[in-house]
Amino acid sequence: MSSVLTRRTGDNGPAYTFVDYLDDVNGVKRTITWSELDSRARAIAARLADVSVPGERVALLCPQNLDYVAGFFGTLYAGMIAVPLHAPEVGTNPNRLVGALADCDPEVWLTSGAAVQGVRDLLDQYPIPRPKELVVVDCLPDRDFEPVQAYADQPAYLQYTSGSTRNPAGAVITHGALTANVGQAQVAFGADVNTTCVGWLPLFHDMGLVNLLALPAALGCRSVFTTPFAFVRKPVRWLKMLGEYPDAVSAAPNFAFDYAAAALSEKDLNGLDLSRVKVIINGSEPIRAATIENFLAVTGPLGFRATAHRPSYGLAEATVFVSTTSPGVAPKATTFDRTRLGPGERAVMVDDDADRAVQLVSVGWAVGQDLRIVVDGRVVSDGIVGEIWIHGPNVADGYWRQPERTAESFGGRLLNGTPEAGWLRTGDLGVIHSGELYVAGRLKDLIIVDGTNHYPQDIEATVQQAHPAIRRDRLAVFSIERDGREGPVVVAEYSARVTMHDELADEIGRLVRAAVARRHALRLLDFVMVPPGTVARTSSGKIARSATRRRYLDGELR
Repeated sequence: MSSVLTRRTGDNGPAYTFVDYLDDVNGVKRTITWSELDSRARAIAARLADVSVPGERVALLCPQNLDYVAGFFGTLYAGMIAVPLHAPEVGTNPNRLVGALADCDPEVWLTSGAAVQGVRDLLDQYPIPRPKELVVVDCLPDRDFEPVQAYADQPAYLQYTSGSTRNPAGAVITHGALTANVGQAQVAFGADVNTTCVGWLPLFHDMGLVNLLALPAALGCRSVFTTPFAFVRKPVRWLKMLGEYPDAVSAAPNFAFDYAAAALSEKDLNGLDLSRVKVIINGSEPIRAATIENFLAVTGPLGFRATAHRPSYGLAEATVFVSTTSPGVAPKATTFDRTRLGPGERAVMVDDDADRAVQLVSVGWAVGQDLRIVVDGRVVSDGIVGEIWIHGPNVADGYWRQPERTAESFGGRLLNGTPEAGWLRTGDLGVIHSGELYVAGRLKDLIIVDGTNHYPQDIEATVQQAHPAIRRDRLAVFSIERDGREGPVVVAEYSARVTMHDELADEIGRLVRAAVARRHALRLLDFVMVPPGTVARTSSGKIARSATRRRYLDGELR
């Protein structure tokens, strides 16, 4: 990937544009050309070569701006292994950051002047191995450097997983895997040199890194990005960026579409033209048909085409991208019996208004890689639910220094298919229906009560509709055992707009229990209301159910 940049020495066309809303509500555009980026990457690589050697880990602790871009490519120029993380931020939980740093023990940390004090405070406050060198990338003088030759089987970076069901681990993404996945995404979404990659996703997250950093470098197209905080403050900023640039390709988790559509005002709609948007990838968490419909209802009159909304499936262990719907086809939802979506069961279609109905959105089919639905090591026929297994050149080379976990996830062996070995076990349950993939949920999240399968996201959807005081997409359902019986627990945040008191909490609890009993024939073992910001989410926006369950069992959420 770094060699792509070196071929653009002398190219003064815009490469990456960071839209900075920190001091200006209208945003200040800061652009670096390909030639300038090549020069900055060489200077960073030269400094890294002074203090370390190829093959060592380099942590990226820069804010989400052009320093991050230069730091990433500078690390690749130096032949070192990038560890995309983020600058310590006031008011955020540093546990994931601290855990990742402790796990990979980078020899060098990269940051920028605006974040260096926070990085030093992190070192003082937590028992993290101290780096050999802390490099401030925006203070380095220009220096020439000949990039180190990269080979396909060498690690390019460690992608720390979002940790929705277990502790984060660093997936080893090789140069070959990154190149392959970028090529797969290019084919799937029709991206080319005229594309503009637009977004706000964290650059340390797999979908943000590939869409906003790697794809533009490979294609020579422009990248325009801002920060997640800028999006959360004013979601219309994302839509304005999409409308401003030609053939925009973007990506976001499902909740962002709901959030953006709900937050748009009449003033925001004036002059907004989304007719040039090429693709918006919807992925990273369960995709809801209602979300797609609501987003199109708001953006359709602005020129956004239904066919540009591309439900997709992927995971960090496959670099990011696995499957998507066909070009020119609008998203499609199919209604299944939710109790028949367990491993080894045949998925059953039902009417939309059936008592046990759940709508799943098609995520198409895998591009440039093999995908199988597997039960007990055997590939099952279409229509049977099983674990999604992946095999392809984009699959990561295991987890950093975790051989047992690597063998568990990356050592899948088929008893009745080829290739026999080397399959990535995703931990996700899915079914092939009418030639397309539908993702049912996480295998480890599945709740089984009296022999009936229940997916937590289905119960969460029921709960958040039971009372307006419950924050949408800010609740977690998980299973526990109590008095010899397994059953679900709900931990839900209440809205910041309400004042919670015992009478209101009791009212909400009664409505929630009744809704779950009526819709799912389940008795909740517990229902807990918690303040806003309590329920943990992963870096990609997924509900961290396992982490919430641990906190509940430890007595922190009662």
